[in-house]
Amino acid sequence: MDGGASPTPHPTGAPATGPVATITARFLRMLSITLEQLDAVRDANERAEFAGLTARAERLEAETDALERELEDLCLQAFATPLTEDDLAFHLMVFRSLTNLERVGDYAFNVARDLETFAPRTRSATLQDALPLVRLLTQMLERLSYAFAERDLHAARDVMRLDFEQVDALYEQMQRASLTRLLERPEDTDVALTAGRMARNLERLGDHLVNVAERLEHIILRAS
Repeated sequence: MDGGASPTPHPTGAPATGPVATITARFLRMLSITLEQLDAVRDANERAEFAGLTARAERLEAETDALERELEDLCLQAFATPLTEDDLAFHLMVFRSLTNLERVGDYAFNVARDLETFAPRTRSATLQDALPLVRLLTQMLERLSYAFAERDLHAARDVMRLDFEQVDALYEQMQRASLTRLLERPEDTDVALTAGRMARNLERLGDHLVNVAERLEHIILRAS
């Protein structure tokens, strides 16, 4: 997240207090968990040490699931009380985004599991093709976290732009490269198929981040 952030704003732009502040903090933690999962994948690859990667990702995913349940309860409690239009929009945005963030965690876990499973062969060019997507998705998560914490429209739109301009293009490039290697080296079929699955998981992870960014864009615009 960008440094020097001011206190988390209320949907109207004022500093958040009470339940809104709690929901904001929990939502940001869900985003930071996915950042930790992707950082673990990148770090394991750079050090070529993959043992325990799945277990770590599984622990983080369990925390995501617990936060999802807590946030769902907090939103449902809020819906049972009188809310201003801005507060209602904020709680709906969070509530509708919980499924997206839960799926984001699932996709990050799947990538970590595949990397550990194929640890002896992860230095193959086929699997390495998928890893630049991790760096781009890390950028998207950082911008989304900042956009949510600061109600920053530019940062929310950065998430959509990165996905449209870079993630989708890199995904297509990776798929073509994987197919080419599969034709050239049929003995690497299992690695090529795993790399394709990793790339799909990462591309779909980006799609879910865009869904959250689009909802965030809506509540920022309505409050401006």
